Amino acid sequence: MNIKELETSVKKFIDPVISSMGMNLDYVELTKMRGKFLLRVFIEKEGRVTMGDCEGISREIEAVLDVEDPIPGSYTLEVSSPGLERPLRSPEDFKRFSGKTARVITSRPLENQTFFVGEIVNAGNVDIVLLLPRDRRIAIPYEDISRARLVYNSFGR
Repeated sequence: MNIKELETSVKKFIDPVISSMGMNLDYVELTKMRGKFLLRVFIEKEGRVTMGDCEGISREIEAVLDVEDPIPGSYTLEVSSPGLERPLRSPEDFKRFSGKTARVITSRPLENQTFFVGEIVNAGNVDIVLLLPRDRRIAIPYEDISRARLVYNSFGR
């Protein structure tokens, strides 16, 4: 099994556990380091995720994964919240956070640049539209986004 298949398998087992505890699975990240897997599980809920939430979910996930054993060999489990400057990975993420400020890095230059910070004003099925400083707008196709994350702005916008 490759890493993506292992992530899918892990999600299948842990998503019901997380849901039963009143939280949502945001995403799963599995990497291999020095022959050992690192499993990162990111959870969210209404309000904010506490350290106690992460500890409780971690215990429950460990119990399920010990029984189901989807990861070959040993692994380290980390459970946390995606945070205020959470990654944006899918069109659904961009739609959900429409109206928020995002930092987007593209894989190729658009209008002679690859780094953009602006308000997500539209998130369609093919691209997003960011409102940049000086009321400039740019449409960025999802296929050109290499990385994106929310930008925490304590002053609001």
